[in-house]
Amino acid sequence: MAVINCPSCSKKISDKSEACSHCGIPLKGVDPDKLASFEREKKIKQQQSLMTHSFIAMLLFCGGFLFLFWQNAQPGSWQYISAMTSTVIGFILYIVTRVRILLVKRKLK
Repeated sequence: MAVINCPSCSKKISDKSEACSHCGIPLKGVDPDKLASFEREKKIKQQQSLMTHSFIAMLLFCGGFLFLFWQNAQPGSWQYISAMTSTVIGFILYIVTRVRILLVKRKLK
């Protein structure tokens, strides 16, 4: 008995099992077209997840930036420090997430 990765959820399962115990996909009689379909669906879900992360990072960046200027926070105050921290973290997360999206798109080709 060998352990393989599920073609749909990529979790470890037995090669003797009839269906994945994690996602419930039937494993007996799966043809290559169906496997390719599972792979495409997995990549699409990954892209959607990364787009959500990108949106959250942009909200964090914009929220910190707008708070900094609307509240007229003075340097050294806790409002200024928290707004700058939010802006910097949001910007870094956004850049990292966009790079990850580009890498996923390259793998799709």
